[in-house]
Amino acid sequence: MAMAMAFERVAEARRDDGLVWIPGRTFKMGSNDHYPEEAPAHPVNVDGFWISETPVTNRQFKQFVEATGHVTVAEIAPDPKDYPGAKPEMLKAGSLVFTQPKSVDGPDISQWWAFKFGATWRRPLGGLSDLRGKLDHPVVHIAYADALAYAKWADMDLPTEAEWELAARGGLDDVEFAWGDEFAPGGVPMANTWSGTFPTHAMKPKGHERTSPVRSFPPNGFGLYDMIGNVWEWTSDYWSTRHPEPANHSCCIPSNPRGRDAEASYDPRQPEIRIARRVLKGGSHLCAPNYCRRYRPAARHAEPEDTSTSHVGFRCVRRTEGEAK
Repeated sequence: MAMAMAFERVAEARRDDGLVWIPGRTFKMGSNDHYPEEAPAHPVNVDGFWISETPVTNRQFKQFVEATGHVTVAEIAPDPKDYPGAKPEMLKAGSLVFTQPKSVDGPDISQWWAFKFGATWRRPLGGLSDLRGKLDHPVVHIAYADALAYAKWADMDLPTEAEWELAARGGLDDVEFAWGDEFAPGGVPMANTWSGTFPTHAMKPKGHERTSPVRSFPPNGFGLYDMIGNVWEWTSDYWSTRHPEPANHSCCIPSNPRGRDAEASYDPRQPEIRIARRVLKGGSHLCAPNYCRRYRPAARHAEPEDTSTSHVGFRCVRRTEGEAK
């Protein structure tokens, strides 16, 4: 009954342009039970906002490109000044593409990830691949600047990490997943994640071998689709290795928190490269119990702003009617 009433409220707050209203509230953000970067779990307050019902699709992104002439980061050759020490033959336009290997030897991700010249949102696998049959799939090979450009064109913005996580939880607190505590209740998959042993063995239905059409899986309690799985989604927050320590008193619960330290987000493993990283949320079709258990609202991942891949997309928010902030 409570879930039915929640869906009635969602229906009343759904707009014709595909936005859903998320009421402002205080909720527990993060988790103490999984990866260290998700801790500590702490209360935050977030004002109400509108959010896209689904990730931005190839169809929608195509309309944006046709209207603006936008050229994505993956379609532009990198500037050698930004990548000291890079091999000249690698400084060509392209993007990272996942390819399922038959076998692997150790944890080296280059066995299943490769930078492919010519891979873009139009050609998601590189080469002669195209978007036939995929217009309603989430757009991929999107760097941060591309997601932000689309959002501004649509008079919107990218969600903060706190906004995104509040929306993903669907009104449920203190549960593991966006739909409850059971990963596949009654054996029914609730999101497009990896089924099988990553990365060598996958059991996927036809048409879902990689991304799947939006709305292929049940919505959460706010009526939002694909908040978990399918593609990772950009947020506007700079990456941090842990959430800020929570306040000890309810009077000091953070309100609308933002990650604002660009320099602290740089990858310490590559000190010569000064490229900020942002927070990705939601996991993707490549998340698996044996490899990446980030198919949860609290999960988070760092992504350099300049990087695009075959499993990263985005959705948008609007905080004030008719105005993006």
